[in-house]
Amino acid sequence: MSGSPILIWGAGAIGGTLGAAFIRAGEKVVFVDNVPEHVAAIRQQGLRIAGPIFEDVVHAPAFLPEELEGTFERCFLAVKALHTEGAIKQMAPHVAENGFVVSAQNGLNEQVIARVVGARRTMGCFVNFGADYLEPGVVHYSGHGATVIGEIDGSLTPRVQDIYALYKGFEPEKAVLTQNIWGFLWGKLVYGALLFATAVTDDSIADVLDDKRFRPVLTALALEVGAVTRAEGVKPEAFDGFDPMAFAPDAAPQATTKSFDDMVAHNRRSTKTHSGIWRDLAIRKRRTEVDAQLGPIVETGKRVGVPTPLTARLIELIHDIEEGRRQLVPENLDVLAAEMPA
Repeated sequence: MSGSPILIWGAGAIGGTLGAAFIRAGEKVVFVDNVPEHVAAIRQQGLRIAGPIFEDVVHAPAFLPEELEGTFERCFLAVKALHTEGAIKQMAPHVAENGFVVSAQNGLNEQVIARVVGARRTMGCFVNFGADYLEPGVVHYSGHGATVIGEIDGSLTPRVQDIYALYKGFEPEKAVLTQNIWGFLWGKLVYGALLFATAVTDDSIADVLDDKRFRPVLTALALEVGAVTRAEGVKPEAFDGFDPMAFAPDAAPQATTKSFDDMVAHNRRSTKTHSGIWRDLAIRKRRTEVDAQLGPIVETGKRVGVPTPLTARLIELIHDIEEGRRQLVPENLDVLAAEMPA
């Protein structure tokens, strides 16, 4: 397949970083993005990757969605989770009949993609490296992280092994080929719920996770997601030092406490003090991915008979902040704690 271009739909933080790595590895890449200024910058001066991992300017064709022509076998969808449905519908005519779409996103977007292009043309993916879109034509690649690929039915196919080889070139120490991609995706939902909770205050991720006042509600939130995960029949997988089994329904309290302490230590070392969710709320003043990422937890909980009052209330709190009805203050976590079962 190496002779045919790779389609990257969404050339921001994740898509831009992956696309640049593929180009550096000798692959041909075509970028698609819906921000005209970003597309224009890539066309005029290339895509610049900044940051401590590597710095480079790569050159590749770039298009707005309505400008793209042709079909592609290897396709990566790297838009925000809340834009998945609209983007995959635009992308679908450009996915070759024998091609596939890799969901390089956060959440359970493979479910949405499969409804549009079919499960046969959907490949599961989990990314946890650090990256940010800075300005048109510039992406910041800030930190190594797990980069996992797997077929959604757990099979080991030649095509998934080809993508794994690409990921190995990008993250030699962090690339993973798995037969349990849903385990990684659900495992990150446990962590993601905690990140959303830290984003309702201006305090840093580490400070919120380290605050003993908030440990009970954060623990209850993560255990709630862990209970839905188990009821769904998924075995969550550990990644980058985070073990979601510490928040399984039968987890020992000591394991849960250690997981929090490990997360605090990890985030104290990181130069990224706040989550992308917090940046969306505090700086960019735009909608977050809360519905696309946490909504499926609530929906699945209803289907499998597991109550999710904390996840549902957290979604409401995020919406309140998005719409200006709440400020970013620690007291929001007290509001969340009021939903804890007696």
